[in-house]
Amino acid sequence: MNFKKKAALAMAGTALAATSLVASAVTLRVGNQGDALSMDPHSLNESLQISVNENVYEPLVTRGRDYKLAPALATSWKQTSPTVWRFELRKGVQFHDGTPFTADDVIFSYERAKSDGSDMKTYVGQIKEIKKLNDHSIDIITIAPFPILPELFTHFNIMSKKWCETNQATKPVDRRKGIENAASFRANGTGPYRLRERQPNVRTTYVRNGNYWGKIEGNVDEVIFNVIGNDATRVAALISGEIDAMEPIPVQDVGRIKAASNLKVLQGPELRVIFLGMDQKRDELQFSNIKGKNPFKDKRVRQAFYQAIDIEGIKRTVMRGASVPIAQMFPAQVSGYAPDLEKRLPYDPEASKKLLAEAGYPNGFEVTMNCPNDRYVNDGAICQAVAANMARVGVKIKLEVETKGTYFPKILRRDTSFYMLGWTSSTVDAHNVLYAIMSTPGDGGRGQFNLGAYSNARFDELTDKIASETDIKKRNDMIHEAIKIHQDDIGHLPLHAQTLNWGAKKNVDLVQWPDNGMMWRYVTVK
Repeated sequence: MNFKKKAALAMAGTALAATSLVASAVTLRVGNQGDALSMDPHSLNESLQISVNENVYEPLVTRGRDYKLAPALATSWKQTSPTVWRFELRKGVQFHDGTPFTADDVIFSYERAKSDGSDMKTYVGQIKEIKKLNDHSIDIITIAPFPILPELFTHFNIMSKKWCETNQATKPVDRRKGIENAASFRANGTGPYRLRERQPNVRTTYVRNGNYWGKIEGNVDEVIFNVIGNDATRVAALISGEIDAMEPIPVQDVGRIKAASNLKVLQGPELRVIFLGMDQKRDELQFSNIKGKNPFKDKRVRQAFYQAIDIEGIKRTVMRGASVPIAQMFPAQVSGYAPDLEKRLPYDPEASKKLLAEAGYPNGFEVTMNCPNDRYVNDGAICQAVAANMARVGVKIKLEVETKGTYFPKILRRDTSFYMLGWTSSTVDAHNVLYAIMSTPGDGGRGQFNLGAYSNARFDELTDKIASETDIKKRNDMIHEAIKIHQDDIGHLPLHAQTLNWGAKKNVDLVQWPDNGMMWRYVTVK
């Protein structure tokens, strides 16, 4: 056989192999009501964005199938003193562009995550400094003893120092200011999937990372993440087979999908609590007809709002039973939850009217309420129900409902008087919520998402002590006291814990994490 014939046969064989590879490639088509707003892992501390981006970027410590802590870019960790943690880093790991992963990337990512514009300060706020021992060993020094540091690191994702410097992306994308850079649309992580094509608010395509350091348990080669904002359209896409999986299922359609012979519903309790916040800092509300003072500084007004909300009615008519009304800012699965404090103030419109009158607002007042319509389950409908409840006690709500793409930048700038937010304790520990959501806003991510600036000095003191306390009973007693202080102050208005509802074809196996994370490395399409 001559050379030309051999070459032709070789080329033909290569083409057949390529065709076979394409034919056998497994694609997962996901539908969601919203999009990840940026590919930058430090730009927005929002669960969907975290879930999507953590298929591309990785933390030092992750969670396994069972949601328990597991090694990721760190292979081991231990405390060498009360304020020092030694992390051994994984060797032989490459970023998607081929750059080796080293300690320099961890230190760079720490500086980036704590800088202005970062939404991830709460994950690194306990750190004083990181010392490089060698390319794959670091010492993390905390400001004070912090025994749950590994749990805090599960969403502290590592970026390539070299890539960020080369692409002028050394600072995070600041969603509050609308500033974007290369990290907004491109990605270079170490994770099991690579970003291939980005069409914001339409679809984003990912492909399996052939050089991934770890095991990808599932068989998905390509993921197409589709944004389908309309509930009916999203459900129709699943039923027709245009997509393979979706979340969330609109609560009114759960039964319909359960009844479909080729579909299934994955349900479970979520760690997220939905709540309402009020501006308690400004001397005059930005968005109200009350001038010269701030009604929300008066506890009687905050309590009146609380008791005007028919939470059982919202559960019954809006959530169709897919919620658990709650009196605390985190659910029962979270360490530190206090069962004896799980008692909401009663729904009582007459008591609400009396409290408003005592506070000097016998005819109520007007205030703007900001809400998303594509972030939480039935978020817009919940806010409409709250507005209707408030009308019964004389409070006129001017409801502003919008897509999360414009909603989050606005409320994160604190351009709001009354707002909705949801929070998941990523550490499955109370401190995460006490520190980020309920503490007085300050340095190191303290109160970064306490957007109404609720403040109580004793609460802050307890939060600091809770961070360092290793005695479980003492720690839980302090958490209990902190919860009680916040409840007595009516610091926020807790509504309910959501229930997770995902839909999928029956031939798609998914792992549903309680933080609503969907990790594609666990997905198998049969």
